Amino acid sequence: MEHALARRTVLAGTAAVSAGLMWGATGEAVARGRGGPVTQTALSAEAARLEQSLIRLRRDLHQHPEAPGQERRTAALVARELRAAGLTVTTGVGGHGVVGVLAGSRPGRTVAYRADMDAVPPKDIVGGGTAPAHLCGHDVHTAVGVGVARVLARFRKELSGTVVFLFQPAEETLSGARALIDSGVLEREQVEEIHALHCGPFPVGRFALTGGFGMPGQDKAEVTLTGPDALDDARRLAADIGGLATVALPQTPADLERIIAESRTPDGPLTRFIALRAVPQQAQVTVSYRCWPQERYVEVRESIRRTARSYPGAGVRFPADPFPAMVSPERDARLLGRHLRRALGHDSAIELHAAFPPFSGEDFALFLDRIPGTFTFLGVRAPGAPVTTSYPHYPDFSPDERAIGVGVRAMAGWLAQRAHRA
Repeated sequence: MEHALARRTVLAGTAAVSAGLMWGATGEAVARGRGGPVTQTALSAEAARLEQSLIRLRRDLHQHPEAPGQERRTAALVARELRAAGLTVTTGVGGHGVVGVLAGSRPGRTVAYRADMDAVPPKDIVGGGTAPAHLCGHDVHTAVGVGVARVLARFRKELSGTVVFLFQPAEETLSGARALIDSGVLEREQVEEIHALHCGPFPVGRFALTGGFGMPGQDKAEVTLTGPDALDDARRLAADIGGLATVALPQTPADLERIIAESRTPDGPLTRFIALRAVPQQAQVTVSYRCWPQERYVEVRESIRRTARSYPGAGVRFPADPFPAMVSPERDARLLGRHLRRALGHDSAIELHAAFPPFSGEDFALFLDRIPGTFTFLGVRAPGAPVTTSYPHYPDFSPDERAIGVGVRAMAGWLAQRAHRA
């Protein structure tokens, strides 16, 4: 009964915290006196008031998906929303990126929030597609980011520090984060830490914490074969290299359910893995793989070289350094979990014990390589819905829109807490 009540509390939009309390940067309670920091109760009430307008915003974005690097309409809409809320807005950052700065009325820290805006390209949709589509939840991410900005702006007089909102283009091509970083925005705004949410196949109303884990990076190899049997050798070599994989691409919904369960299993099969695809193309084999932990890149590269050397005349080339894994700091995830449970109920946060999902990467890794922060999965699976409706990149991806309000309530309180210098 207690767990069911906590879940209803999260979805109903009321905060499960004592009125008049704010959780400080160390996770300790800070009493709200006259002129004190804004409370989670007040933030949640404002988020509830905005929820339907944010759902309409998400539906608008969903109906107008824009491919990576082409987010003109989305960026213009975001900029308009942020300016209306009173933020200082800069557009055209790192392509079509939008930066909104909300300065509180009291001294504090500077924290950032990242929301990605692009849609999934057709080639990256499971089974293929004909046009870009919002099948990774970036429309939800954008609506949550706008909602958090609007909520915090409503309490600017009670807000400590500064919150910098980074609406990022081109996440699907792993290029948008680098473009924003290269623009100098982190240094210019003196950002001390950064946070983000991503839709995930967990029950709506719950967050999956990634402390100590995150998402894998990616490495690629090209193997060229020579000689009269090169075409046949390429096919055999692709199969041999494919045998290095320890986890297979999911083929059925049951496979997806198993992967989700294994991600929550301490010391389970996904604690260390290799997810690899080797494709023969004429007299060449192209290899793309992810592994965990990322220190295994050296080991896997040597395994690929060793396998290829068994074929006379095979040449192996790694065209670039591996794209880094995203590793979430444990301490920050632990503090976020404490905040979520106190603000939204005991059942609002679960822990992942493996990098998830093993087949996808995230360029938020580049931010976490520079400054601390959190990356957390926002549950978007509706009760009784098939797993593919909440698993990104599947053609029937259809997130439960109640997750938008949940995300806004959680992140508004979290960012206010982190910006407050206790």
